[in-house]
Amino acid sequence: MVSVVILTLNEERDLPCCLASLDACDDIVVLDSGSTDRTCAIATEAHARVFTNPFKDFATQRNFAQREIPFRHHWVMHLDADEVMTPELWAECIAAAKANDDSVDGYWIAPKMMFHDHWIPHCTDYPAYQARLVHARRFRFIEVGHGQREAPDMRMRHLRANYLHDLTSGGDEEWLAKHRRYARAEAREQLQQAGAGSLAELVSRDALVRRRALKRLSFKLPCRPWLRFVYQYGLRGGFLDGAAGWRYCQLLMRYEQFIDEARRELAHPPR
Repeated sequence: MVSVVILTLNEERDLPCCLASLDACDDIVVLDSGSTDRTCAIATEAHARVFTNPFKDFATQRNFAQREIPFRHHWVMHLDADEVMTPELWAECIAAAKANDDSVDGYWIAPKMMFHDHWIPHCTDYPAYQARLVHARRFRFIEVGHGQREAPDMRMRHLRANYLHDLTSGGDEEWLAKHRRYARAEAREQLQQAGAGSLAELVSRDALVRRRALKRLSFKLPCRPWLRFVYQYGLRGGFLDGAAGWRYCQLLMRYEQFIDEARRELAHPPR
C-alpha cells in the first residue's frame, strides 16, 4: 500500500538501521546521488531497488523520484538514511493509503529528533511538521533554504505518529560540517525572500505558518546567533531537555553564525 524512497550519498553507516525499520514494506527504493562507499551494495543486499540521479537540491531530487521511478504504490513515504520508521507511523501510513482520499495530496509528519540517543522535543520545536507521505503523481516539492517544502497548492493533512531522526550519528563535528554547507543555501534563500510574508502570519492559528513567519522575522533582528540560543534554550524550554538540550542549542547558535557569515559573503562578494 505504501512505497518508501530513501535519498542517499555515502550512507553506509546509517542506511542499515533505516532499512531494518522498513521490514514491513514491500517496495523500498534508494535514490542515490553518486555514493563511493557501500551504500548501493547495502541497499541491494536488503532487496531495495536502487536508482541514481545527480543531486541538485532536495526538492529536485524528490520530484525526480516521483516523476521518473515506477513505484509499486501510489503513496510514497520519503525518508533519509539517518531516519527510521516506527511501527505506529507505518500503521498510520497504511491507513491513510487505504483511505486513498482524492482530496489529499500529502501528509505532514513530525519527526522526533534524537541527539546522542536522547529525544530533545523542546529545543527542536516539536512537533515541527514536514511533508513526507505524499501521492506520487499529485504531489510536488519546492526547495526552501537547504531543505524542501510542499508546493503552495498542495492539499495537506496531518498524521499523529512520528519517525525518528538521528541528528548526530556522525558526532557533533560532522553535524557542524554539514550545516556549514547548508548555511549558504539558507542564506541565499533568505536574501531572495527578504520582505516576503506578512505580520499577520505571526498570529496565524496554524502553528506551521507561525513558525515559518517567525523564522523570516528573525533575519531582521540583531545578534541572531545569541537570540536563537535564548529562544531555543530558554523560551522554547530547551533546558528541559537536559545536557543534550544544552549541547544542541550551542550547535544551533553556531549554525546561525554560519548563516550570517554566508549572508555577508553573498551580499558583498569579493571583487
